[in-house]
Amino acid sequence: MPELAPRPALHTPATVSGQEARQVPVVWLALLATPVAASANGPVLILPDMAGSLGIRTATATWLVTAFAWAMAVGTPVMASLLRRRGLGSVLRLCTALIVAGTAVLCVAPWLPLAMAGRAAQAMGGAGLITAAMSLAGSVRRMGVITAGFGTLGAAGPLLGSTIADVTSWRVSLGVGAVALLALPAVVRRADLSAPRHNTPFDGRGCVLLVLTATALVLVPRYPLPAVAASLAAAALLALHIRYRPAGFVPASLLRTRTFVLSALLACTLATSYFTLLFTVPQLLGDRTGWSTSTIGTGQLIALLAGSALSMGLAAASARMSRPRVLTLLIAAGAAAPLTAALTPWAPLLLLVATVAVFATSGGQATLAVYAIQASPTAQRPTAIGLFSLCYQLGGAFGPAIAALLTLGG
Repeated sequence: MPELAPRPALHTPATVSGQEARQVPVVWLALLATPVAASANGPVLILPDMAGSLGIRTATATWLVTAFAWAMAVGTPVMASLLRRRGLGSVLRLCTALIVAGTAVLCVAPWLPLAMAGRAAQAMGGAGLITAAMSLAGSVRRMGVITAGFGTLGAAGPLLGSTIADVTSWRVSLGVGAVALLALPAVVRRADLSAPRHNTPFDGRGCVLLVLTATALVLVPRYPLPAVAASLAAAALLALHIRYRPAGFVPASLLRTRTFVLSALLACTLATSYFTLLFTVPQLLGDRTGWSTSTIGTGQLIALLAGSALSMGLAAASARMSRPRVLTLLIAAGAAAPLTAALTPWAPLLLLVATVAVFATSGGQATLAVYAIQASPTAQRPTAIGLFSLCYQLGGAFGPAIAALLTLGG
């Protein structure tokens, strides 16, 4: 990727009137965006409890994780489009309704499909809150605080989910993402909520084709042959549509931006590795050590918190590092984690694997997102946020499905 020098501050959309994103303190942006990470990772240690409650196999219960990740993936570009066309206020209102409704459904759902619908609604709302927070970030450092918050709450998610499930119910533990709504009053007071003055026609066909492509991709680890065929067909139709409408839901100018494409693909790869390890490491530790669930959860929490702290340091230092050096560090860490997990004969070293994986993923999300968005045309930056996050969230869908195949008996 070519070096951009010097790196300007990242002023992303949602500030249509020229109001600076930094007027919203980053602590509120982190609170707005990061609780969804705890909700996403909450099932890691309680999959058997969830399966028993719903009367299904543990491997089947991972569909709740896949549904959440799928909705995060497809919801992010959709919410980014809504943000671009209708403004921040509309996004925040819709996300609030989705999170509240999804949590209510999940709390009472007696069947897996209904529970999946509740999780999907939660994730769709969370995707919008993440998009809003990223659009208001404004710099690598502030983006780094948000993504490190993802790592921190994602790290706490498994143990937090297990603890809440022990005290109350697994259903309550999966509702912690609603804590993000506490940030809304502060964000509403400080951010520009108005709709843009110039709306472009909504590209409904492009949106549907992108959702179909992402859905087929999410299913690849579970149903390889039909999902690959469906992915190729949907992608071909989407490519034809982009040629017909180059300024539509998926702008051709973004796909021609090398930095954007490579950053998004690397983010997807790192996320896939991280989420696979997030679900396999506890299982491997349980099989190899005989540790209790609480011990595994505590060890994983410490390991992931350490990785999150390191990722925040990388985000802060990246402005003083060359881009090739940052990318080399991310790729090396991203490759070392799964190789160590596969080859190590010493089980406790798996905790170090978790540290390295979350460092690569969280640090990568912060730095690669800024690289991708800065390389994008200014008018396309809301869409760039959505499509970049789509690639990252696809990793969140691939990982648990791969983990189910590797350690949970398919």
